Amino acid sequence: MRVVKEAAERRKEILDAAEQLFAAKGYDKTSTNDILEKVGIARGTLYYHFKSKEDILDAMIERVNASLIARAKMIAADTSVPVLDRIVMAISALNVDSDIGNEIIDQVHKPQNALMHQKMRNDLTEGVVPVLTELVDEGNTQGVFRLKYPKETVEMLILYSAIVFEDDYDEDKIRSEKRIKAFLCNTELLLGAREGSVQKAMRKLFR
Repeated sequence: MRVVKEAAERRKEILDAAEQLFAAKGYDKTSTNDILEKVGIARGTLYYHFKSKEDILDAMIERVNASLIARAKMIAADTSVPVLDRIVMAISALNVDSDIGNEIIDQVHKPQNALMHQKMRNDLTEGVVPVLTELVDEGNTQGVFRLKYPKETVEMLILYSAIVFEDDYDEDKIRSEKRIKAFLCNTELLLGAREGSVQKAMRKLFR
């Protein structure tokens, strides 16, 4: 007997299966037939939910972004942690740390996917700026920061972090130690924070 599922449940099932395949085989080596076989559905059902394999990837990007933003919100909500530590932790949490996340990053960095890369960055920035702005407002109130334009400064900080960490991307994940030190120093200047405070928070996070 044919199993009929709710649209949202079927869409999730397709995405879950595609994520497993992309993580195991890679995006380029996974075909729509592979996805059909894993889920056990007809091609028409797949195309009812997704127009193409690229459309599936786009939906995965949205899901990864939503997960990263939710993680940042959870960190920001823990008021038992000092506000500066929460900002450092929230920004650090925006880096993907899963097989499927790394596969997505590999794909969006390809020249032909430049628009997808831009969309991923814009959507993530739009979601996380309000979270970090609330933290900066809290830091202003506590006297930890001295900022006249919290939201605009957060936007600059997010873009800056993307340049330092994401745009320094290559096959070997080489990141310049000097650039990271400069980022930490300039972050303190942007936030109006005490010299060395962001670096201290980073050392606490990664010790």
